[in-house]
Amino acid sequence: MVVSDDQRVGGVRSFLPAVEGMRACAAMGVVVTHVAFQTGHSSGATGRLFGRFDLAVAVFFALSGFLLWRGHAAAARDLGPRPRTGHYLRSRVVRIMPAYVVAVVVILTLLPDADHASPTVWLANLTLTQIYVPLTLTGGLTQMWSLSVEVSFYLALPILALLARRLPVRARVPAIAALGALSWAWGWVPLGGESGINPLNWPPAFFSWFAAGMLLAEWVHSGVGLPHRIARRRLVMAAVAAVAYVIAASPLAGPEGLVPGSPAQFAVKTAMGSLVAFALVAPLVLDRVDTPHRILGTTAMVTLGRWSYGLFVWHLAALAMVFPVLGTFPFTGNMPTVLVLTLIFGFAIAAVSYALVESPCREALHRWEKRERPAEAAQAVDAEADAIAP
Repeated sequence: MVVSDDQRVGGVRSFLPAVEGMRACAAMGVVVTHVAFQTGHSSGATGRLFGRFDLAVAVFFALSGFLLWRGHAAAARDLGPRPRTGHYLRSRVVRIMPAYVVAVVVILTLLPDADHASPTVWLANLTLTQIYVPLTLTGGLTQMWSLSVEVSFYLALPILALLARRLPVRARVPAIAALGALSWAWGWVPLGGESGINPLNWPPAFFSWFAAGMLLAEWVHSGVGLPHRIARRRLVMAAVAAVAYVIAASPLAGPEGLVPGSPAQFAVKTAMGSLVAFALVAPLVLDRVDTPHRILGTTAMVTLGRWSYGLFVWHLAALAMVFPVLGTFPFTGNMPTVLVLTLIFGFAIAAVSYALVESPCREALHRWEKRERPAEAAQAVDAEADAIAP
């Protein structure tokens, strides 16, 4: 069948430079929210806006949902082979764990805020179970709650794919959307929990963020329709993202700082996070194949995107290094300087992590699969290995 240019969708390509660039932006967004808090910019209108940069996590989750689900969406329409679970799980472990374990060991050993960690803290952090074990989110590693959520999604994805096979193709989008919307009610689930555990950090609370990417994966392999036409209106999508972001930063989505909100406020925050992530990612994957992305698709942004996982893993340690360098203390202001230095230090460490840990481990897996699992290696989609947590 001949497909016209108007019917071709950019998101079917194995590698998407603009998606890599968006990943870099999301990683820097996570840094912004933590630097804002650590420098005392967490109150007032500007504090709310800076604090809500934590919705960068929603963008990361949506990117992972898109990249990891699109193979299943294609297979459901007989447009490609069904992703192999063995390769998928191996790629997830190799993509996440080596750099993560190195960071945990170094930070728990050397960072003053995290020294004297108990065996429980070590075990919970090394196994990415810290959101389920009381009081194990520790200095330099508190951001890893979202990585724990991400890994839970990785484990659930093959099961979700198996269940989705039972659905007619036309029912897949409504089913994903319904599950995503249902997750907004998580705040009302009566989970007492132990002291030191926050059930609002558990995976079901954030399924809608992954679902945003899964919906885009379904539409990438569907005929061009209303979702594609809306996504190609960049100004409209930018306006949607901006409005959703402002709502998420308002009292409707919770109080200032780290004070927990009501279930209704939490639902507003997660719903707006879904909308922000969808509006930012959709134009990158539902556009035409030849659509240029002059900023996100540049070599510089793609390079920063490759380092984004390392930045996420190391940025709180980098932030802890910045204060002594400046001769200042947390919560005393100077946000612009602290932010710039944190990004410089963080990306420098991330570049080393990518060169010495992440890339060699992925190459080693690829060589092993070519030797031991040639069928799986031939089928593997390179972009899948780049789907990472925030």
